[in-house]
Amino acid sequence: MAWDAQSARRAPAARKALTASPPLRPEGGLLPPPAPDAMSYSYTTDLAAIRAVVHRYAILAGLSESRATDLVLAVSEVAANTVRHAKSPGSLKIWYDSDEIVCQVHDEGIITDPLVGRHRPSPDAMGGHGLWIVNEVCDQVDVRSDETGTTIQLHMKLPRPRPRS
Repeated sequence: MAWDAQSARRAPAARKALTASPPLRPEGGLLPPPAPDAMSYSYTTDLAAIRAVVHRYAILAGLSESRATDLVLAVSEVAANTVRHAKSPGSLKIWYDSDEIVCQVHDEGIITDPLVGRHRPSPDAMGGHGLWIVNEVCDQVDVRSDETGTTIQLHMKLPRPRPRS
């Protein structure tokens, strides 16, 4: 999940650990746990399967085709970074309620920059664009990294049902 040497550096959890603490959102709140009925999927390299699963759940949850494509892009980017940088299997959990769909990706790598993806990288940067794009297309992105690895939650609001007249 590293995007360039300047913004984030990943290392296996056994080699480099950050101080353990409860999962925090950037603004300080706890990450919500997955719903009990969350769909779980483990992966090592098959990103096509990840994209298909996310698309199916996004449409089922009620996202439009274009928002479903945005979510697929975002999850695919985060999962690709697991494959490229974490050197460990990743896990995907997906759940939704009446307000939002959440995709949570976890792997054993560590991100040392708590604001990774929050600032637009320069156009000539060799990396760092992926998580920035993820932050642009999702309604909320929460990153938590400690000695157990990294968890990223991608949130998209679902359209409100139209009231019946």
